[in-house]
Amino acid sequence: MFCFQCQETAKGKGCTIAGVCGKKEETANFQDLLIFNLKGIAVLAAKAKEAGMDVTTEAGRFAAKALFTTITNANFDDTSLVDWVRQALAVKKGLVEKLEGKLGKDLDGSALWFSDNEEEFQAKAKTVGVLATENEDVRSLRELLIIGLKGIAAYADHAAVLGREKTDIYDFILKALASTTEDLSVDEMVALVLKAGEVAVTTMATLDEANTSAYGNPEISEVNIGVGNNPGILISGHDLKDMEELLKQTENTGVDVYTHGEMLPANYYPAFKRYEHLKGNYGSSWWHQNKEFESFNGPILMTTNCIIPIKKENSYADRIFTTGVVGYPGVKHLPERSEGGAKDFSGIIALAKGCAPPTEIETGTIVGGFAHNQVLALADKVVDAVKSGAIKRFIVMAGCDGRQKGRGYFTEVAEQLPKDTVILTAGCAKYRYNKLNLGDINGIPRVLDAGQCNDSYSLAVIALKLKEVFGLDDINELPISFDIGWYEQKAVAVLLALLHLGVKGIRLGPSLPAFISPAVLNVLVENFDIKPIGDVESDIQAMMQGN
Repeated sequence: MFCFQCQETAKGKGCTIAGVCGKKEETANFQDLLIFNLKGIAVLAAKAKEAGMDVTTEAGRFAAKALFTTITNANFDDTSLVDWVRQALAVKKGLVEKLEGKLGKDLDGSALWFSDNEEEFQAKAKTVGVLATENEDVRSLRELLIIGLKGIAAYADHAAVLGREKTDIYDFILKALASTTEDLSVDEMVALVLKAGEVAVTTMATLDEANTSAYGNPEISEVNIGVGNNPGILISGHDLKDMEELLKQTENTGVDVYTHGEMLPANYYPAFKRYEHLKGNYGSSWWHQNKEFESFNGPILMTTNCIIPIKKENSYADRIFTTGVVGYPGVKHLPERSEGGAKDFSGIIALAKGCAPPTEIETGTIVGGFAHNQVLALADKVVDAVKSGAIKRFIVMAGCDGRQKGRGYFTEVAEQLPKDTVILTAGCAKYRYNKLNLGDINGIPRVLDAGQCNDSYSLAVIALKLKEVFGLDDINELPISFDIGWYEQKAVAVLLALLHLGVKGIRLGPSLPAFISPAVLNVLVENFDIKPIGDVESDIQAMMQGN
């Protein structure tokens, strides 16, 4: 195996024996084979488009969901991944049949690889992974594009679940996948990477529209972090549709619902706040789940990526469930909803009723709900604070959390920033500082949490609105610095989105991506002044000076 798609990849270069995430060699190979077949689908979709056939939505929708299941900490289940490969082969076969019927001739090419044998799957996978591209810089640009696509695909899939789809997004996903099979110039590959940033903005905007249309605009909310006396169900991940259906099915059952990790922002939506049995948030970010799932005592529902390996000694091994693109060996997987129907959570609810209430691990509340609509409603107050000098600078500390000790950097930055700064955040990176007592500035909290990682879009909207209000020509003239923590592929999509919006001088950490070669990094440095995080004191000083 060779996998270097996440921040924690072995030795900062790539996992070759087993994934730091817990992924086994066979699992990594099945994921490589799935992506290889998605490239084949994309090549065939391009041929279909040339022949005047409309297959973009069907092929793009499948590619998006399949890419999503290859994101770090999403699917560890080989049986599930083999099924995904078989589905991809079926989609390819369908496209071949349509094309051959349309063109009146047999097709040829590498996209037509087919098999129904798992041993052949493994053999093929070993020849089509990341290292199949020998040139380091070409490999870097191709993988930067594919990794960004995985983030775009995840957000597109979330929007699709809520009935919002854009053909242009699917068209780009397919075009970009197909491009990695072509001999393109460096300029052409860089252009596609930057185009991915543009599409990432469109995709996050589409998901924002889907979320707010379904559940209302997030509101400033105090979220309980203690526990009640009833048994509970803990829901983690990012899927708000699953959240909605779980709340409906648990109403008046005597079972409470708690959010975990990236599901925390569900507490900010008006549609969810009306449920009295939504008790609040339990625990912190994804990598603490072995401990926090133990003490929760009740069932856990993993709706998207962020599951970590389950140890045999974990008591929660028999009360964790997966759904959607998530998979883990030996864990019960809840099937997709039928068209027009809802997922069936009755088994989880029945299990919860026989469990003890959650063990309290902390008390109090945390404040969030500062998505773009809410912050823009406070725009006059924010602008006045900036003009008066009460707010000297905004520091965007969005992104991911992770296990590395170096991530304590983000806590230290939050603690040591001058009192006249405001932190804008989204994603699970917030757990490094959202429970600190950092105070407020004229009633404006010093940590403004916009929501999930995809809500980094809100931070961009806020920045662009401030640029307009202050009459500036360039977003980089604003008193805003970007100090981003990354872990997986959705954060890469967000990074590309920020580059598309013209943001320069982004600090990225705790380490730079292993999939970016020195030459490609040089391009990013020269054009966007991307830089690694440094020591806390120096970085704060530089950011306060606008550097």
